[in-house]
Amino acid sequence: MRAIITGGGTGGHVNPGLAIASVIRRNEPDSEIIFVGTDRGIENKLVPAAGYKLYHINVRGIKRSMSPSNLKAFYLALSSPVKAKKLIREFRPDIVIGTGGYVSWPVIKAASSLGIPSALHESNSIAGVAVRALQDKVDRVYLNFEATEATLHCKEKLMRVGNPLPSGFESVSREDARKKLGLDGKYRNMILSYGGSLGAEKVNEAAVRLMRDYTSKHPDTYHVHAAGAAGYDKTLDLFNKYGLDKFENLSLCEYIYDMSVKMAAADVIICRAGAMTVSELAMAGKCPIFVPSPYVAENHQYKNAKALADSGACEIVEERELTENPDKLTDVVRGLMTDEARREAICENIRSFAVKDTNRLIYSDLKKLVKKYSGRSKI
Repeated sequence: MRAIITGGGTGGHVNPGLAIASVIRRNEPDSEIIFVGTDRGIENKLVPAAGYKLYHINVRGIKRSMSPSNLKAFYLALSSPVKAKKLIREFRPDIVIGTGGYVSWPVIKAASSLGIPSALHESNSIAGVAVRALQDKVDRVYLNFEATEATLHCKEKLMRVGNPLPSGFESVSREDARKKLGLDGKYRNMILSYGGSLGAEKVNEAAVRLMRDYTSKHPDTYHVHAAGAAGYDKTLDLFNKYGLDKFENLSLCEYIYDMSVKMAAADVIICRAGAMTVSELAMAGKCPIFVPSPYVAENHQYKNAKALADSGACEIVEERELTENPDKLTDVVRGLMTDEARREAICENIRSFAVKDTNRLIYSDLKKLVKKYSGRSKI
């Protein structure tokens, strides 16, 4: 299969694209896949690291305010599909797949005008601007959340497939993970907390307060917190200031490299509510406390978490609550750690949001789209 995958700006757009590329490669090892992004997004780090070629298209998002930069954004919105058409004609893909972000607009638009089969994948519970704008131009829209259907009008094109994930999140048991981490016979429970690869200041501060006020007083509970690359030094200073370095059951690190293992071992997980994180937790069947980032487009992390909370599949602590009530996170954790039945109910409820055969569904449907529409290409 020859595929172009486009999406960028944030890991929430790039990582699903990389996962879809892996699905295609696992089924057809001789596939040729390229990515299209901008020269500014995180795709410039993630895509080459995964071994794929990345091409750039100059396009920008349109600000909601009356900003002079919108003039250039409008110009690029009109001119960028021309460059996208040139790239598509040169590569001659069997299919073009968009995973969100404004760079998806010119590439999918160009593919549609050239008769190339195309699809979108929406990870979040509320469809993003690019997906809403492009839904009429594509042949399929893949969804992670069932609730997303209400935010789109192309009902006949919708297909819930979940989020493609790296292997491991559904296959590691709590018992095996605890043995691998050396927790058996030493700790009864485990808490895992993190705020993303770069870190989140409010989450870091709240996690260290939680360590000071709760987990340091419960030596049978092992607590690992990842502060992120940008926030590690400042968080370490606070960790040491509180004298937490003296406690064997507390661990502060910059990044978690064995996430599937630590997630499997944990009893309670405190984290952001990005779509990929939500999918990982659902697949692993874990009990999360979400602290949604308020700094993302359309507040989609809160909406992701709310979709689960309405089904009793998580707890939510908003970032503003951490400022208004510094004890809020500690209170929620204490409540969960002393109520095993509540934790088990959350674990059971969150599993209903996982789609077990995501990879098969995506690959099978991509093949169908290629076969069904292969004769309409204008290149």
